[in-house]
Amino acid sequence: MSLNDTDTFLVLKPQAEWRRPDKVWLTDEIRTILDGFPGIAYNFTQPIDMRVGEMLTGSRGDVAIKIFGPDLDTLNRLAGDIFKVVEKVPGASDVYTQQNEGVQYLQAKIDRDAAGRFGLSADDIGLLLRTQLEGEVIGTIQQEGRRIPLQLRGPAGLRESPDALQAIRLTLADGREISLDQVATLQRTTGPVAVKRENAARFTVVQSNVAGRDLVNFVTDAQAAVAEQVKLPPGYSLTWGGQFENQQRAAQRLMIVVPVALLLIGFLLYLTFGDVKQALLVMMNVPLALIGGIFALWASGEYLSVPASVGFIALLGIAVLNGVVLVSHFNQLRGQGLHGDAVVRDGALRRLRPVLMTASIAAFGLVPLLFATGPGSEIQRPLAIVVIGGLVSATLLTLVMLPLLYRQFILKGARA
Repeated sequence: MSLNDTDTFLVLKPQAEWRRPDKVWLTDEIRTILDGFPGIAYNFTQPIDMRVGEMLTGSRGDVAIKIFGPDLDTLNRLAGDIFKVVEKVPGASDVYTQQNEGVQYLQAKIDRDAAGRFGLSADDIGLLLRTQLEGEVIGTIQQEGRRIPLQLRGPAGLRESPDALQAIRLTLADGREISLDQVATLQRTTGPVAVKRENAARFTVVQSNVAGRDLVNFVTDAQAAVAEQVKLPPGYSLTWGGQFENQQRAAQRLMIVVPVALLLIGFLLYLTFGDVKQALLVMMNVPLALIGGIFALWASGEYLSVPASVGFIALLGIAVLNGVVLVSHFNQLRGQGLHGDAVVRDGALRRLRPVLMTASIAAFGLVPLLFATGPGSEIQRPLAIVVIGGLVSATLLTLVMLPLLYRQFILKGARA
């Protein structure tokens, strides 16, 4: 943990024993208590999620705004300005920035002229002070198969009393001794808590969680507000990271994966039917499935997250499968000598049960995920909502629209 940071783990009772089985309510109750403690900045997370976020993005919040620049005072001022702007954005929760100033230091101001008269350099005095305070390893002792470092260090009182440190004796090359106050002066000063760097540049961070709205729109509003109200001096820059960075990275990959998946499905359909029209006809199930998935997300109050996007990909496979079942049977009936409306009417009736079975098995299998409340439920629920909602629309519309489209574009084209 960094300076002035700590973790507090709350081990919760089974949710059935809570007064109100609602994690949001519990979090708000804890906030009410913590707000009564001055000087505390806090946020809420979960252990695994926190560690993964720290490893991937270096921060714990949903959004991490990193401010890069050379001067620490300017960085602290910009962090405070951005903090005030972000906490006013709708959806901001647990906004936090590090207090990176006000720490008391003892600064040794070396009189180089006086040190030179005694044959000492600033580096020599710095090394002597470091040895007295921090210690210096001067050798290793071998004892019963163990290697024990031998450290030379001043008494503990030096680190507790500035007056004792000021009075320490320095040994010169000729054996004489002088006191530290003859060549240096100790004075109290204030400085930063820590100096953080990334890619060789100093930076500070403003973190925020998001509640009650989707992450992407929150970041869009926050970026617009920060750009309008906070002017960065020359040489300073911002980056937006945290879970938002993971979401953007995953979205970029999905922008490649989804088109490639659709192209592969279309190619396989063409190999199956040997006809571009029939392959495109089956691909019409894709928008029919999307309609139900998007409506289900809207009705449930969920957002288009990465798990929801994965649910759409899984939904496409089931929707296309139902289209293949229908179109294949239509072609089979045509091969048996049926013509006109009889093909689509008999084919739809005969494949009604297989299509319903395929969709219902997949939908009912995901129903438990809709009511999941344990670890991982934030990933399971959006995926299940998309798949179940998309299957409802895809199944109903496939049984109605696909036979009509087959009759319009395949059967009429064959008669022509």
